[in-house]
Amino acid sequence: MSLRYALLALLRVGPLSGYDLQKQFSLSVGHVWHAPDSQIYPELRKMETEGLIEGEEQPRGQRATRRVYHVTETGDLAFLEWLQTPLAYARVRDPAHLRAAYLEAATPKVARAFLQAHIGQWEGELAQWEGELVRIAVVDNPMLVRRLAGTRPGDRDRTIAFKRFTYEGLVDRARGEIAWARRGLELVDGLEGSGGAWAALPAARA
Repeated sequence: MSLRYALLALLRVGPLSGYDLQKQFSLSVGHVWHAPDSQIYPELRKMETEGLIEGEEQPRGQRATRRVYHVTETGDLAFLEWLQTPLAYARVRDPAHLRAAYLEAATPKVARAFLQAHIGQWEGELAQWEGELVRIAVVDNPMLVRRLAGTRPGDRDRTIAFKRFTYEGLVDRARGEIAWARRGLELVDGLEGSGGAWAALPAARA
């Protein structure tokens, strides 16, 4: 259900076509709630059926048309109600930490490769999110610029502050995952150097 509220958040800024909505999604809320096009378009149809948004056909070029969506009063109220509803946290489903719990069954080589790949993944995320913080600081994020254009002057600082707060949390998460994986590499080195049975694992599992 969180996907529809992410879409409502974008559409509350102003009407968007499905194509433009998908682009804006990937540049903003997609950083905290990933959803492929195959989920976005069916959800838009459901939201329209439920009266949360309305779509209208607009000319596009000389012959083509595009469907542009905007939030209804019902959709706006649903979004505000969602903000006030206690968050239902999902149980953890973390494939990396699941695998880490059983690395004793892998060879040191396999364990190191896994942990190094984890570091590489999160270093990429860290670079992206630190870049977003820079763009927020200079108000260069397209979605933020669009949102601020429709925001009252007195609310601009609050809007920017919460966007910055969100990405600071993502940066902290990335740094934590990198630090965790580096501790894992140290653990592998220590266990391998202890002369235990790990070095005797079959070579076929390397």
